[in-house]
Amino acid sequence: MERTLKISQIIPKDRMIPLLFAFVFNMAVYAGARMIAGEWRHFQIEGALDGLIPLWTPSAAIYIGCYLFWAWNYICIARQAKKDMCRFFAADFLSRIVCFAVYLLFPTTNTRPVIAPDGFWNRVVLLIYQLDAPDNLFPSIHCLVSWFCYIGLRGRKEYPLWYRGASLVMAVLVCISTLTTKQHVVVDVFGGVLLAEASYWAAKQPAVWKGYEKVLDFVNGKMLRRGAKDAE
Repeated sequence: MERTLKISQIIPKDRMIPLLFAFVFNMAVYAGARMIAGEWRHFQIEGALDGLIPLWTPSAAIYIGCYLFWAWNYICIARQAKKDMCRFFAADFLSRIVCFAVYLLFPTTNTRPVIAPDGFWNRVVLLIYQLDAPDNLFPSIHCLVSWFCYIGLRGRKEYPLWYRGASLVMAVLVCISTLTTKQHVVVDVFGGVLLAEASYWAAKQPAVWKGYEKVLDFVNGKMLRRGAKDAE
C-alpha cells in the first residue's frame, strides 16, 4: 500500500502558526512600510566600497533562489524543541518590528545601474527592479532572513556539520548577491546580519521567548478547540 506524505509529517500542526505568522508578518512589514513611507524623502547611504563592487547579473539566481533556502531552514527550525523554536520565532518577530521602525524613521534608497535588456540574467535583474522598488533597504531583509537560517542551526548537532556549513555559505552568498545585483549596499548587509544576531540574543531572555510561547499556546489552543468543534 502506498503511503501519502502528509503536511503534518513535515510540519507538526502546532508549529504551523509560527511559520505562517512569520511569513504574513514579514510581508505586512515590507508592504506596510512602503505604503506609508513610499513618497517620503529617502536617504542615500552608499559608500565608496559600493562603487567598487561590480554588477554581476547571474547572481540573481542566488538572490531569487534563496527563498527555497529560507523555506526549508525555517521548517527545520520549526521542528526543533519547543523552547528553541519559540526563541527563534520570537527573534524573527522582534527583528521585523525593528525593520518596520527603521523603514519609517530612516527610509533609504540606492542608485540602480542602467542595464541593457540583453541576455537572460540582465532581463531577470530588470524584472527584479521592476517588481521591487529601491526602498526598505536598511537593514536588508534578504540578509536578515538568510543569517537567521544559519544561526537557527548553528551549533546544533542534530543537523549534519556539512549542512550547517552549507547554510553559512548560502547565507554569505545571499549577502553577496544583494550587492552584486545592486539591490543593496554594504551598510544594508551588515545591518541585516547584526540585527539578526541582536534579535536572537534578545529572544534568549526568558521574558521574551516565554511571552511568545504563551501567545502561541493560546492561539494553538483556540485552533484545536475550533477543529474539535468542527469535527463533531
